Amino acid sequence: MLSALANLSQVTELRRKILFTLAMFVVFRAGTHIPVPGVNASMIEQLFNSGNLLGLLDMFSGGALSKFSVFAMSITPYINASIILQLLKVVVPTLEQWGKEGVEGQKKITKVTRYGTVLLGFIQALGMAYGLRMAINDPSIFSVLLIAITLTAGTVFLMWIGEQITAKGVGNGISLIIFAGIVSRIPDGLHVIYQYLQAGTINALNVLLFAVIAVAMIVFVIAITQGIRKVPVQYAKRVVGRKMYGGHSSYISLKVNQAGVIPIIFASSILMFPVTIGQFVDVAWIKTVAGWFAWGSPLQTTLYVLMILFFTYFYTAVSININDVADNLKKYGGFIPGLRPGKPTSDYLDKIMTRITLAGAIFLSLIALMPNVIGWMTGIEGVYFGGTALLIVVGVALDTMKQIESLVLMRHYQGFMK
Repeated sequence: MLSALANLSQVTELRRKILFTLAMFVVFRAGTHIPVPGVNASMIEQLFNSGNLLGLLDMFSGGALSKFSVFAMSITPYINASIILQLLKVVVPTLEQWGKEGVEGQKKITKVTRYGTVLLGFIQALGMAYGLRMAINDPSIFSVLLIAITLTAGTVFLMWIGEQITAKGVGNGISLIIFAGIVSRIPDGLHVIYQYLQAGTINALNVLLFAVIAVAMIVFVIAITQGIRKVPVQYAKRVVGRKMYGGHSSYISLKVNQAGVIPIIFASSILMFPVTIGQFVDVAWIKTVAGWFAWGSPLQTTLYVLMILFFTYFYTAVSININDVADNLKKYGGFIPGLRPGKPTSDYLDKIMTRITLAGAIFLSLIALMPNVIGWMTGIEGVYFGGTALLIVVGVALDTMKQIESLVLMRHYQGFMK
């Protein structure tokens, strides 16, 4: 293992890519400490806690939102634009056609995603600047527009950094920016635990229990994230001239957690919205409704699980087209043993996908509720561990390690992943 890791430094290209990625991380972290001009950051920081939408966005930005820095919106407008475009592929034939055009089609989709990022970013920035106008030193229209333009420019710059990491660094740049933001919050979490120990609120046994649960969750998430259902496929033999082609066996890999972290993000955003609105609107009935959706309440927990189940099935159905998979198998002479090509194959694959998606949805629900369970079992509150953050960190780490592994193996060195 140690010798395999030592091989990383011997691959010049890989070493250059890793250094470039680390340099971009430094730029990102430096930007999170550059404040937006004309804003009272101390007033904004008081609005952030674990029970509202701002707290979730602050986690993605690595604390930049609570500081209201130029990177306050992080890369979330880009993520929203990408998700919207992916959903629109189902109803917009042009986007669906671009998705089938390979590299050229992907360039067109990327271009539209960039424009969508700027548009969504500016709308989100205007909403943030207007909603937080009580913290603006001069709450005029000009100041609101200036802050909105500054925040949008910060998001566009982060999008450029992400694309540069993808092109010249290691891994997916956008995912790594989110990864860096989440990981940067770990020292804050450790500091909170230390403060609990100093105050005598918890003891060493609580910390040990927290650590054991954390390790168990990481192992569980890695196992499910890499979990696949292999469907055997046989290719028919065909003779062209004097040569015989096909006749080999393969398999289709169907992921248990095909939807990834998207269902949790959707469900969290929708359920946190009433609570966040309740903080800014001083109306009695709105605050009462917001109280029903307080984090950890019976209504919120029930709706949270149901919405995660729904969005898991919905996003899986959008992201993978079973009919296309069956048609491609038929086109290239492949078939599942014991089944006829075409509709019987698609029905069989749909049946399998429905079953494993249920397992993935239950897994996501359990992971999403783990922060509440950890707080109840250990008494450690205010340390966000689980759900969205853990899934993103584990997923990005595994994908990046696989890319590094492939670069090492290309240079005929021993890999380090088993």
